[in-house]
Amino acid sequence: MAWALPNTVAGLVVGLAALPFGARMRLRAADRALAFDGVPWGPGGALTLGNVILHTGDSLDGDCLTYAHRAGLCEQRTVRLADHERAHVYQYMALGPFFLPLYFLCGGIGVRNRFERAADRYALTGRGWWPWPGPPMDGRVD
Repeated sequence: MAWALPNTVAGLVVGLAALPFGARMRLRAADRALAFDGVPWGPGGALTLGNVILHTGDSLDGDCLTYAHRAGLCEQRTVRLADHERAHVYQYMALGPFFLPLYFLCGGIGVRNRFERAADRYALTGRGWWPWPGPPMDGRVD
């Protein structure tokens, strides 16, 4: 969590600034994050900064469409928003201050971004939040 602290502080600043405008703060221990629901700014949805999740809706416990579905690449698949954002929390905890530069180098918000695909995969299966594949387990070189 200390590795993600610079981004967490940025999320706290935004979240605390949103409180007088109706946002609600709550600890989400299972997600290893502090969540701010009802953030009045932004296009909608959620944004994770370190161990802080900023969400424009009422609750992270609802479903959202996967990035692949929104891009028309698969049938409708929904995931639990909290699970998707938890994957980003894990990514921040692993990459710390390198997360945001790597995220934007990988394409920003969208289906082509390996961070978003990994977050959807994690939300669908409970596994695979890391955005790069590991070596094959059967000894093959792909």
